[in-house]
Amino acid sequence: MEKAAAENSVAPLKLLGSWASSYTHRVQLALRLKGLEFEYAEEDLGSKSEALLRHNPVYKKVPVLVLPDGRALAESAVILHYLDDAFPAARQLLPADPFDRAVARFWCHFSDDKLGPAVGAVFASTGEEQEAAVRQVHDNLALLEAELREGAFKGRRFFGGDEVGFLDVVLGCGSYWLAVFEEVTGVQLVDAEAFPLFHAWLRDFEAQEEVRETIPSVDRLLDYARGLRQMLLAMAGGAGAGAPADAPTAAPPSAAPPAPATADIAVDI
Repeated sequence: MEKAAAENSVAPLKLLGSWASSYTHRVQLALRLKGLEFEYAEEDLGSKSEALLRHNPVYKKVPVLVLPDGRALAESAVILHYLDDAFPAARQLLPADPFDRAVARFWCHFSDDKLGPAVGAVFASTGEEQEAAVRQVHDNLALLEAELREGAFKGRRFFGGDEVGFLDVVLGCGSYWLAVFEEVTGVQLVDAEAFPLFHAWLRDFEAQEEVRETIPSVDRLLDYARGLRQMLLAMAGGAGAGAPADAPTAAPPSAAPPAPATADIAVDI
């Protein structure tokens, strides 16, 4: 359990999550940056708990934040917005200026809508399909690089300014997968020469104490990713024919937990 006290809470917040989910990491990091006390409950995505299904009956996914009074919120971005609104005295993740807030929200949507799916496609494909996905990743990173060089985030240490902010949390909790995917797939996604500002931002983000407390070790992520890629490629090749659509068809290494259902795979950025 985290040590800092939650604002106006008679009991700590409770987070239902999965250790490899970057969506879960977003909420964990935001809570740590704000100094809010919370309990963490690891979910087995292959056998979801009654609490997860009850609190998130629509998507049946992590993360879910359970409030002290028993009410619950799902979806990482929704939870991050709630934390800023519900705990105004704690460190704010979104900027104060309305325009800057809107810009941050736009690029958060870009991360989930364009960059994340492209990175996931690199991980789950081979051959020409993978080459096309790599080009999409590079095109998307070029857009972020341009914003860091001469756009909305020019001259900033982080997207949020001098400190990690909302967009840093969303982009950063997932960007650590880039190095893991490079190792597993053998393709280069983040070229320090092509994307020097993004590369420098990512290294700085990963060096923050709260981030180091949140992101699992590279070795653990590699074990998980190798097994997961094996499963995805087997499914794409038809090895899962006749099996339920959400059933894993190849098990990850014993060092990693069982792979979740296909719909729950956390290869987002």
